[in-house]
Amino acid sequence: MTHTHASRGASLHTPSGLGADATRDISGGANALLADIFALFMKTKNFHWHMSGASFRDWHLMLDDQSDELLAMTDPLAERVRKLGGLTLTSIGAIAARQRIADNDAEFVHPHEMLAELRSDNADLAARMRALHGVCDEHNDVATASLLENWIDETEKRVWFLFEILRSTNA
Repeated sequence: MTHTHASRGASLHTPSGLGADATRDISGGANALLADIFALFMKTKNFHWHMSGASFRDWHLMLDDQSDELLAMTDPLAERVRKLGGLTLTSIGAIAARQRIADNDAEFVHPHEMLAELRSDNADLAARMRALHGVCDEHNDVATASLLENWIDETEKRVWFLFEILRSTNA
């Protein structure tokens, strides 16, 4: 057997010290969260690209910033799964199979509806992050929990901004 063939059969299960149950539970939750983050990133970019109306520039720029925050979470979360000894998402199909954030493929969405949908999706994302934090606490995974704490704060900030915009526009 050549080195190439031997490499193909090598295990990708990185030893982590947290145990098989922790790897399974945290990796599973993190992969579902990662799929949600990718789905919300794409929806945020979709709405960024299709924003219209009197506040176009402000909302367009805000959604660009929010999508950057979401994308910045993906690599550290996927790498955390690998550090735990788990396997992570491999394709758009893997994302679609796990995402809980609904896509929005409508040709036109009113700007206020865009913002309200993103507010709700971000609130759901924060709740899912808190739930995964609880799983991390059960397994004493302080590193993943620490990542989640910062992202929960960022996500709650997005919810806050979207809430205040919608309140001020009477949407």
